[in-house]
Amino acid sequence: MLKTLMKCVREYKLSAILSPLFVSGEVVLECLIPFVIAKLGEAIEAEGGVVLWGTGSLGIVQYALILVAMAILSLVCGALAGAFCAKASSGFAKNLRKDIYYKVQEFSFENIDKFSTSSLVTRMTTDANNVQMSFMMIIRTAIRSPMMMIFSLVMAFVMGGNLAWVFVVVVPPLAAVLFFIMWKTMPLFHRVFKKYDNLNESIQENVKGIRVVKSYVREDYEKQKFDRAATDVQMDFTKAERILAWNNPAMQLCFYGVLSTVLFLGSYLILEHTGLSVWSVSQLIVYGMQILTSLMMFSMIFAMVAMSVESARRICEVLNEKSTLHDPENPIFEVADGSIDFENVSFKYSASAARNVLEDINLHIKSGETIGIIGGTGSSKTSLVNLISRLYDVTEGCVKVGGKDVREYDLEALRNQVAVVLQKNVLFSGSIKENLRWGDPDATDEELIEACKLAQADEFIQTFPDKYDTHIEQGGTNVSGGQKQRLCIARALLKKPKILILDDSTSAVDTHTDALIRKAFREYIPTTTKIIIAQRTSSVEDADRIVIMDNGRIEAVGTHEELLDVDPIYTEVYRTQNKGGKAISSLAEMGESNAEEGGNGNA
Repeated sequence: MLKTLMKCVREYKLSAILSPLFVSGEVVLECLIPFVIAKLGEAIEAEGGVVLWGTGSLGIVQYALILVAMAILSLVCGALAGAFCAKASSGFAKNLRKDIYYKVQEFSFENIDKFSTSSLVTRMTTDANNVQMSFMMIIRTAIRSPMMMIFSLVMAFVMGGNLAWVFVVVVPPLAAVLFFIMWKTMPLFHRVFKKYDNLNESIQENVKGIRVVKSYVREDYEKQKFDRAATDVQMDFTKAERILAWNNPAMQLCFYGVLSTVLFLGSYLILEHTGLSVWSVSQLIVYGMQILTSLMMFSMIFAMVAMSVESARRICEVLNEKSTLHDPENPIFEVADGSIDFENVSFKYSASAARNVLEDINLHIKSGETIGIIGGTGSSKTSLVNLISRLYDVTEGCVKVGGKDVREYDLEALRNQVAVVLQKNVLFSGSIKENLRWGDPDATDEELIEACKLAQADEFIQTFPDKYDTHIEQGGTNVSGGQKQRLCIARALLKKPKILILDDSTSAVDTHTDALIRKAFREYIPTTTKIIIAQRTSSVEDADRIVIMDNGRIEAVGTHEELLDVDPIYTEVYRTQNKGGKAISSLAEMGESNAEEGGNGNA
C-alpha cells in the first residue's frame, strides 16, 4: 500500500526530502537553545554577577547574540520546512487525485460496475484529503516529534544526569495507551468510510432524480433517508472520537506527573548539594516539556494515521485494480470495413452469474447494411451491441469487426470506428459546438452544421439566440429529450465511423423526424453499417434486416415483409402499434414486458 501511494510523490520528491532536513535543523537548534541558556545562568553564578562582554569566557551580550542567531536560524529552518512540506503534500494530493481519475478512465465497464459512483467520489475527495493530511504530518511532524524527543532526552541526561530517567519511564505506558487506542479505532474507521459512500449516494440520487422527487412529493422521504445516512456516519465517528479522546488526558496525566516528579527530586538534589544547579533543573523541565509535547504531537499523528489508513486502503483498491480489457501484444490499428460477425457468442456480466445474458448468438452483418433490432424489456439488445465496441468481452465465442476478432484490435482504434448513441444521452456542460466536437475535435463549423442537418438538429439550433455557441447545462437540462437525442446523433456522425449504433436513440423524437433521420442515413452515409435498436416498428421497417430478440436469444431475422409473414411476435407488435392507423406506445404491450419510457430499461 505504501509503495503504491509513494508513486504519487513523483516530481515533489525533492520537496518531500528537504522538509525533513530543515525540520531536523530546527529541532537541533531548539534543543540547543535551553542548553545555552543554562550555560549563561551558570556563567553568571560563577562570575558572581553579570558580565556584559567576557574575555576569558563568554559574557551576557555574547550569549545573547548566540541565542538570537540560533533563534533566527531555527525560524528560517521552520519556515522552509513548512513551505516544502506544503508544496510536497499538495502536489502529492494533486497526483493522487489525478492517478485515481486516470485509472478510472482506463477501467472497463466490468471494473466500473465494481465501484459505485458515490464510492469513487468519496475516495477522490474525503479519502484523498485524509491521506494528504497524513502525508503532510509524516514528512514534518512525524519527523519532528521523535527527533525532538530523542534530542531532548539526550540533552536531559546531559543536564540532569540520572534524573532524566523519569522521562524514559513514562514512555512505555504512554505508548501502550496509544497502541490500544489505534487497535480500537481502526475497525470503526473501516466501517465509517463505507457509510460515507452511502451518504454520497443519497445526495447523488436525490440531485439526479430531483424532478421525480418533486413530482411525487417525496421530499420528506428523501430528507429522512439522508438523515439516516448522516446519523450512521455521526454515530461511528462519535464512537471513534470518544476512544481517541482518551489520548489527551493520558498525555496530561503523564505530563504533570513527570513535571511534579522532576520538581520534587530536583529540589531535593539541589538541597543535598549533589552538583545539580537550579539552572540545570529549570532547563531540565524545559526538556521535559519538549519530550512530552513531542509525545502529544506524536499521538495526534497517531490518530490521524489511524483514520487515514482506511482511506489509503480504499484509494489503493482503485489504483491497484486491473482493467479486465487489455490490448493484445501486437494489436491491429486498421479496421477494414464495417462488417460484424457474432459467432457462437454467449455472455454474462460476471463470472459468478447464474446464467448467461446472451446465449448462442450467431449473426453476420455485411458492411453498409442497416440492421434493426427489436425485443422486449430485458431481451439483451443493448448487451448485444456493447460487445461490438468491446465494452465487455464475450464469455464464449467471438465477435468480429472487419473480419477480425475485436480482441485483436487496439481498443482506441476499434472504438474510433464504432460510434454509439446510447439509451441515456449525455451532454456535458459547455457550448453546443464543444459538445459536438467530442465526435471530432478538429471538425470545422461547416462539418458541425452538416452533421446537425443529417441528425435534424440544425433547425432547432438556429432558433437559439447564440445558435451553435448556446451554452448547454450539465446533463443537457436546458434542452428537451428529443433535442438532446439529435445532438448526440450529430456528435456520433462527426466521428465518420464505419459502424453507427443507435440504441433506442430516437425514442423521444416524433415519427416524422425519425423518418427524416433514417432517410439522411441512407443517402449520405450508405457505406456505414447502421444498427438501430428501437421499440417502434416504424423505426426499423425499412432496414435491410430486422433481428427479433427474446430472452437473450435471436428469435428471428428477416426483412419487414418476411417477418410479418412468418414471425408472430413481430406481427403482433406491428399490428398493436399501428392499430387503426394510429401509433401507440411501443413494445410495452408485447407479452409480459412492462412499459419502457424513452428507451430506458434495456438490458
